[in-house]
Amino acid sequence: MERMRMGKVVEKVKLTSLFEPEKSVEVDAIIDTGATMLVLPQDVIEELGLRKIGERRVRYANNQIQIKSVYRGVILELKGRDGIFDVLGEVEGSEPLVGQIVLEALDLIVDPITKTVIPNPRSPDMPMTEILMATPHNSGHTATLRSTQIRQSRIRMFAKRYTPRKTERYLCKLNGGDGDGEGSREGKTHKPV
Repeated sequence: MERMRMGKVVEKVKLTSLFEPEKSVEVDAIIDTGATMLVLPQDVIEELGLRKIGERRVRYANNQIQIKSVYRGVILELKGRDGIFDVLGEVEGSEPLVGQIVLEALDLIVDPITKTVIPNPRSPDMPMTEILMATPHNSGHTATLRSTQIRQSRIRMFAKRYTPRKTERYLCKLNGGDGDGEGSREGKTHKPV
């Protein structure tokens, strides 16, 4: 059951201990695309029997920084999708919070019109994981770049370091040409720079 609580998206999520599957709870969690991790109050963490694996420095919205415990092993179910996540521990009684890592892993989005959590329309049946594979520099292998963002990032980095003519030759090679103004093909296989 999803609803708005004072302008925030709230969703019922099921949490199950990875180490003790008989321990399970359902909680109302704030869906916060500005947060990173799954955050649970200490009483829920103890109820599930999660295991502390370390600590993490946390920055709050008011820029206050604190050290918080991190726990391993919760299975989170949301919108018919599930995954295993680490948990950031908060004080007892605080509101559970689902951050961007969970949303990305489950391929869920917050619809900006309805302010509801929905499966990504590009993969409504099951989560999609995107992997951009590239080989290490000087490996002798080739890689296919299909991401416009990575191309634009490389172009900006190159343009900062080199003259306009070198940048032009680089762009030509990146687009499948020989560096002398010949050829341009999207998705062309090339050696990484």
